Amino acid sequence: MIEIYPNLYIGTQEDYELAVEAHETWCVVHACQSPYHCLAVTYSPVGTVPEDHPERYVARRGNRLMLNLIDSKDPADVPKEAIDAALTFIHRCLGKGRPVLVHCGFGISRSAAIGLLYLAAYTDALPPGSLAGAEAAYRRIYPPYRPSRGMRGFLEAHWDDYARKRVPA
Repeated sequence: MIEIYPNLYIGTQEDYELAVEAHETWCVVHACQSPYHCLAVTYSPVGTVPEDHPERYVARRGNRLMLNLIDSKDPADVPKEAIDAALTFIHRCLGKGRPVLVHCGFGISRSAAIGLLYLAAYTDALPPGSLAGAEAAYRRIYPPYRPSRGMRGFLEAHWDDYARKRVPA
């Protein structure tokens, strides 16, 4: 678990289960379909959530946000609704002074990419401009960052939208 910005941490499922789960003061973004989104919406990882289900991409339970997010090779499999909900949730929790953990299985792709997007959209921690420049700076902050092909493709497709957002923290 690495703090990438004051009170904002990126980590693994193990970090959540061993260090954060028992603490109610933390906000958590579970950036993984299984087991958290599956359990919240009650389906199996081999099943699907109906297209008209209100929690198809995002389920919120108190101070926890569960994303229906798999580490796919296809950027089309990354629901922008889930990423946007995660960024808004993180910003609100940090605004309330609460620590936030964003985790996926290994803390290198999904959660790490969400951390990069948060820094780009809500802080001045990364240089403005290109995704490549931001990634180089982010790797100094969060060395484990290694997005999958799908997450990297999502970042490429949407980078300008998030980087231009730049909301004051």
